[in-house]
Amino acid sequence: MGGQAVIEGVMMRSKNRLAIAVRKPDGEIIVELRPWFSLTTASILRKPMLRGFPVLLETLVNGIKALNFSAMQAVEEDEGEGELTSWHLVLTMVVALAVALGMFVVLPHFLSVAMQWLKLSGDVESLSFNAWDGAFKMLMFVGYIGAISLVPDIRRVFQYHGAEHKVIWAFESGQEMTVALARGKSRLHPRCGTSFLLFVLAVSILLYTALVPWLLGFYKPEGFLFKHLYIVAMKLLFMVPISCIAYEIIRLAGRFNTNVVCRMLCWPGLALQMMTTKEPDDGQIEVAMAALKCALNEEGGS
Repeated sequence: MGGQAVIEGVMMRSKNRLAIAVRKPDGEIIVELRPWFSLTTASILRKPMLRGFPVLLETLVNGIKALNFSAMQAVEEDEGEGELTSWHLVLTMVVALAVALGMFVVLPHFLSVAMQWLKLSGDVESLSFNAWDGAFKMLMFVGYIGAISLVPDIRRVFQYHGAEHKVIWAFESGQEMTVALARGKSRLHPRCGTSFLLFVLAVSILLYTALVPWLLGFYKPEGFLFKHLYIVAMKLLFMVPISCIAYEIIRLAGRFNTNVVCRMLCWPGLALQMMTTKEPDDGQIEVAMAALKCALNEEGGS
């Protein structure tokens, strides 16, 4: 089981389907059951170390669609109106990925270049340059989450995020699911997307430190600007294998969450989830539970 908080609701996935439960302004909980859009129908794309990036893309597609549906229900739009077309979906994905890569790959690199100009780090091959790059990545990531958590609407989404985790823990306990049972569960979960993003950043810092000098040993463009544009382009390309490695780490950590080593791997992500999840009320837990039960039982409707 996995899920995602949406506007006034929760999306839950079970195998090849997903359910979106949203609390409408009149208090009614409406639930929509949909097939899970998948990019991993080919068996080779489900292999370890290859599945991470396709899973990331398909999760983004399904997540955007779920957010669009929840936004319509939250303002009492008629079902089916305002659905994203294929072109709108592609454009949204491209913009989202471009902003994310720009903030957490391109900008930290050139901020590190500024540190080099200030004589506070060495050249791009040096450990100090990559240390600055990694520090800027982490600071921007944590700062971004901290900034958006101040927005009241985002705080409500974070409450639904906490409700999603509590309900999944209740389901995984094997007991009969009730709001009272879920309320007592942790709002933190090792398989959370927040932890995945943190693993992506951590793996990228380690790999870039090793791979950038190696790449420049094979080919080093002439000129300061071309050299750095070349390195940034390579960093963007390496996000594909980096996401695959991070995906395998988080699957391993989630599967063996009682293991001491895996608990240590999970700890930074769980700490960050203190920012991306908030304690939900019983009504929000009820919505998350409606989504989970629908995904498991294949029952749609109000």
